[in-house]
Amino acid sequence: MRWLTALLGVAILAAVAAVVIVLRSGDPGGPAADRSQAASATSSAAAPSVPSASPTPSSLPFTDPCGTFDTAMRAPYAVTGYWLIPTADHCTWRSQLAAIHGVGGDTVIRIGWGLQARATDEDGRILDSGGEAADPRYERCREDGLSCVAAAERDLRALNPGNRVSWTFVYRTDEAFGPKLFRCPEVEKKIEVDGRVFYRIVAPEDGSDDGDCTNLSARGRGYHVILVAAARQDSLAELLDLGDRFGVKVFPALPLAPRDPAQATRASERGIDTLTTLTRRILTDYGDRFAGRASLGGFYQPFELQMRDMVYTGAPEGAEEAARDHPTLRVYASQHRIVEQVMPDKPVLVSPYLEARKEKGFSATPKEVAAGFEAMARTGVGIIAPQDSRGTGKVGLFWPDERDEPVDERLRPVVGEKTNGEAYHGSTRDYYREMAAARTRMVEQGYDVQLWANVEAFEPSGTEACGTRTGSRGRTDKDRLDQAVTQVGRYVSKVVSYMWSDFFTCGSPSLSEEMAGDAGRPIPVEAVRAGHDIRDGIELRGYDLQLGGKVTITWEGQDAPRTAEVAGVNLAEPPPDTPDRLMTAWVPFDWTQVPAGAWVRIEVAAPDGRTAAEPLHVRIDV
Repeated sequence: MRWLTALLGVAILAAVAAVVIVLRSGDPGGPAADRSQAASATSSAAAPSVPSASPTPSSLPFTDPCGTFDTAMRAPYAVTGYWLIPTADHCTWRSQLAAIHGVGGDTVIRIGWGLQARATDEDGRILDSGGEAADPRYERCREDGLSCVAAAERDLRALNPGNRVSWTFVYRTDEAFGPKLFRCPEVEKKIEVDGRVFYRIVAPEDGSDDGDCTNLSARGRGYHVILVAAARQDSLAELLDLGDRFGVKVFPALPLAPRDPAQATRASERGIDTLTTLTRRILTDYGDRFAGRASLGGFYQPFELQMRDMVYTGAPEGAEEAARDHPTLRVYASQHRIVEQVMPDKPVLVSPYLEARKEKGFSATPKEVAAGFEAMARTGVGIIAPQDSRGTGKVGLFWPDERDEPVDERLRPVVGEKTNGEAYHGSTRDYYREMAAARTRMVEQGYDVQLWANVEAFEPSGTEACGTRTGSRGRTDKDRLDQAVTQVGRYVSKVVSYMWSDFFTCGSPSLSEEMAGDAGRPIPVEAVRAGHDIRDGIELRGYDLQLGGKVTITWEGQDAPRTAEVAGVNLAEPPPDTPDRLMTAWVPFDWTQVPAGAWVRIEVAAPDGRTAAEPLHVRIDV
């Protein structure tokens, strides 16, 4: 989704940052834990704590100047979290959260803005990102006839003539902050000009962050000025209030790190101290105003990174080992430490992307991605929600027995006319299986980290584009979204999706309307051999598995498909660390009739005849 993030940045006028089912006894090449029915892909013995329960939604509609909004959850779906783009229309927040909650959503993740270093002219006016002309957004900020940067330098020198402004940064947000944003009121302040709101923060260039004004007057130093263009009305407070009403957790974005000029896919370590200061100040303000709010779920780390074989040792700056660390992971760690210090009960969520295309020199195998997961967990992140990367075509949805089949026609613009095995190092399920095993290893080492899946709700290209900010990408359909959930659902504790606006809301019917209209269609994610009483059978795991549903079982060389009926629901608990709505169903079936080593296709249908979009492909030794 890198290109989308960049495009969104243009659209929002800022640097915007912004999911092979194989029977446990026979997944060749998988970890030993994945081949044992008794073992889970995650460790229950060492399972980390999970975020606190979502706020309890109101049971009644509510009315305000924007209209009347239903708080009922009418068509719960397997995806329970969505990204949102900032909007200036406050009524849009209400309609979005009402619609998200209506299809079972309990989490929203805010796309945010980036911290940028900027040059200034001789009058202290902040220049645009190209350094050619005054930026009109920040030029409006004036005090006593001076630019806000010039006024900051004046106030700094009034405390000590040796003080100076050595660097200027800007940050844009639709939030409003409280007094805890500031440390020294003599030089830090809220500035209101012609109905516009700015916040002026100063930070010592050495990376320290003084608790008061004492050091500012004790000796002359260089300071970085951070000028924040903000809002009169706080969008986050409003979102949290709506989260309380709808039972939805909100993950606001941390400030996005500046990009490395030499390699834009990496975060710049230059300026990391200023980023840390801004992060600390904002979180201190959040802690003062929002401590104890159930609707504040955690924080989104918006700097996007490819999940690949990376290293993070955590060694101090300047140490020999530190040179091995991925620079973006060092930036991650600096921000995540602030979250741990200021709001330790709130996890940080990050959503890296996958790249499985064999033709790309920077692609990564499933095991390399697992190594990247472990490195990322060491930075203090609490939730890793990798993009399934099917929407961009970087990974395909297929089973091991489909490696020699042609890629999905919607992926051909990205990988060409190839088979799945020719195009990709592995399937979505291969990657999530390895990451689940990596997560287990990290939990056993004491790291409190969860694995979620971010299923992309768009196609590489589409006839039904969703608007200028999504470019040529088109929304996907519910069948393809169901397929993605089937591929990832066994190995994650939650499924979220990029993004609600606009991929779930454009078109007629929209994807969200398709989800509501098709509620109750089964989505199986796994099947294992499991007896009940003295009978052999299949334990299905998935969503909307109903008593009386039909299962069709086929394999190569059989005389005719076998059919069976779901005879019990939730006779066994789902595996640990799987989504809350995941359920189990038991189907009687004699596995001895299946040839050893055969791939078995299991189609699941609801009692009303609707068949799951994706059958399970399983293999077992009998």
